[in-house]
Amino acid sequence: MKKMLKRYDVLFTILLFLLIIPAEYYEWFSGFENQTLSLRHVLRNTYGDMEKTRFPHEKVAVVVQDEQFFEEYGSFPLRRTDLGIIAYRLRKLGAEIVVIDMLMDFASSYDEDPIIADYFKKAGNVIVVSQLVFDYHDGDRFEKVAYPVEDILEVAETAYSNHQEVGGMQNRLRIYPEIGEEHGEWPVSVKAVAEYLGVEPEVVDNVLVIGDIKVKLDQFNDFINDYSPLENVQYLSRDPNVGISAMDILDMDMADEDDIEEYASLVEGKIVFVGETAEVGHDKFDSVVGEVWGVESLAYEVATILKGAPLRSASFSVEITLMLIVLVGLIYIHSLSEPRFRFLLSFLLVVAYFVFCFMMYIYLDLVFSMSYTLIATVVGFLTINVYLFIEERKEKSFIKNAFGQYLSPKVIDKLVEDPSNLSLGGERREMTAFFSDVQGFSTISESLTPDELVHLLNEYLTEMCDIIAEHDGTIDKFEGDAIIAFWGAPLQQDNHATLACLSCIDMQKRLIELREKWAQEGKPQLLARMGVNSGPMVVGNMGSQSRMDYTIMGDSVNLAARLEGANKFYKNFTMISEFTYEQAKDAIEVRELDTVRVVGKNEPITVYEVLDRKGELTGDRAKLIDAFRKGLETYKARKFKEALEVFESGLAISPMDGPTLTYIDRCKRFIEDPPGEDWDGVYTHTEKG
Repeated sequence: MKKMLKRYDVLFTILLFLLIIPAEYYEWFSGFENQTLSLRHVLRNTYGDMEKTRFPHEKVAVVVQDEQFFEEYGSFPLRRTDLGIIAYRLRKLGAEIVVIDMLMDFASSYDEDPIIADYFKKAGNVIVVSQLVFDYHDGDRFEKVAYPVEDILEVAETAYSNHQEVGGMQNRLRIYPEIGEEHGEWPVSVKAVAEYLGVEPEVVDNVLVIGDIKVKLDQFNDFINDYSPLENVQYLSRDPNVGISAMDILDMDMADEDDIEEYASLVEGKIVFVGETAEVGHDKFDSVVGEVWGVESLAYEVATILKGAPLRSASFSVEITLMLIVLVGLIYIHSLSEPRFRFLLSFLLVVAYFVFCFMMYIYLDLVFSMSYTLIATVVGFLTINVYLFIEERKEKSFIKNAFGQYLSPKVIDKLVEDPSNLSLGGERREMTAFFSDVQGFSTISESLTPDELVHLLNEYLTEMCDIIAEHDGTIDKFEGDAIIAFWGAPLQQDNHATLACLSCIDMQKRLIELREKWAQEGKPQLLARMGVNSGPMVVGNMGSQSRMDYTIMGDSVNLAARLEGANKFYKNFTMISEFTYEQAKDAIEVRELDTVRVVGKNEPITVYEVLDRKGELTGDRAKLIDAFRKGLETYKARKFKEALEVFESGLAISPMDGPTLTYIDRCKRFIEDPPGEDWDGVYTHTEKG
């Protein structure tokens, strides 16, 4: 064991465990930790104490404005007058507290503020959300409280609705005790429970105290939101015991005793939240149980507080003790000489740690930060094993051999210099895909001898690939005359879309020069169609164990291929998607071609033709594009006769302009057979091109 402690790999592992301590305290890997929390919480909701995990629907209700509500209501957002009516009626029906989850820190455009304030005043016990404003450029310094407008502030209580997303999930509520003391502002859920119990909240020795309820806070003054299990519904607001449509409250007859009795049974004596659960509100968050609406998160927080926030983080000293036990076990296991035993016992160590943390969470409500110890254990295991050293020695040689044929020397040098930029195991990342194909190549190939065909094709592919390499692109493969390439891997390239578009511009310009040369040599003229799309793609080494290629796949890749073929419908040669255009628009001149549905896709996308670098479009081409844009605007406005005239004026500038000819034909068809009233300007392609 003493010899073990002198080895650099063991010392590195010990150092790693020491470094993971502050990482755990400051939650550097919260995204990974959230995944373990999600799994643990699902199992707790399934196998834990149901009395402890159930939602207290007898104390909390949610009145929602969902998609169906706004369809019936006819406008968005809910008018403040109607919001006041809802709050007033809920109080009349017996709601103990009404919480309005709608920030109203600006005056109503319809002078409704005095009206809603009057309803709130008559209702009483109404809480309206405020917002804490922080300067995130100055160490998250608190600046002020964004209160509702003065009319509302005078008649209603306020509480802030800020939430702390950790690792992309909204699983905890952060308390700001100093703001509570100085400004009297508390989180909505804390304020609601305090008003419900008739007490004032306070934080004493890192414990939130609300009457007899005491909630232990962590090092950030957070407590864990305990999301309850749901039966046969995806969202809490759709639970018939909790959720009520705001339209039901607006439409009810307050003179009808049956109506009053029905709805009073749903809200009487409860804390009732009023909020939006419609997509248009953009108030949805990720949590350990999946997506939740903002107003639902508030309701869960109230339920958590009323239950005393049973889920609690293990103390820092307990976390460190468990981490050191795992470290000692890992070092002892690797003092054994038999590799098979080392592997098996290391695996069992990790399994035991998993089981312990899961059992603590499910049955004792104790939350351990699993991911940090797991990361240290896995990395330590890999470090101690010798094969990593061998793999590292092989890495640089592998890069040169594997990528030398389809990456530029500049990119190869960067990869060799820093292999960490290379991910071969497969990953999803934002990239740009490129597809090109020679127009009518089958016909051209039939007119040439095999030697002539190979020579012409090699010359074309060499010229095109040199340009792709100059713009740091990666050649994926060749399929006959077709080129497939991508940007954004293996090196991370923030400007991948721009590089792809500039490459297309240079390739088309080079092809003009080559066609002049080929014409002088009596060779066929090659015209290349190019399609480009940007988006999430899977990239990595794919294939069999004996043969693999570094390649891309995914829907975004398929769309690039579809766009290459779609050029045929517009008689043009370079088409990019709206996703590529948004990222490259500052560097390129384009014209909008159409909004289309390509084969295999339901969602319409806007496509563009790449014309030149920014600022380099002049002369007749600029005039043509200006005429085309005017024609397209008129076309979209369903003025097909006027659009036809505009497009025909473009032909006077360029008689063979493909997109202009396409729209002239389309306008003529629509003049004879106009589209239906529901026509949205989207053109659906039924062929791949």
